[in-house]
Amino acid sequence: METIGDQIKQRRKRLKVSQRQLADLSGVGINTLTKIERNEGNPTLDILNKVLDTLGLVLTTRVKTPGETS
Repeated sequence: METIGDQIKQRRKRLKVSQRQLADLSGVGINTLTKIERNEGNPTLDILNKVLDTLGLVLTTRVKTPGETS
């Protein structure tokens, strides 16, 4: 399963934006962004939404079906 960090990194590269540029545009620290992309960070929803919004992405949620695992 592809992680949110993987999706952010792929979208950033597709748009030809550096990590530094994305950090500046979204108002998120470069270290925080790097950790998110490496799936090492635990960002707040506010920070995650800033990054996603800057990239033109949206976070959605859904209810698990009985017996479904993550």
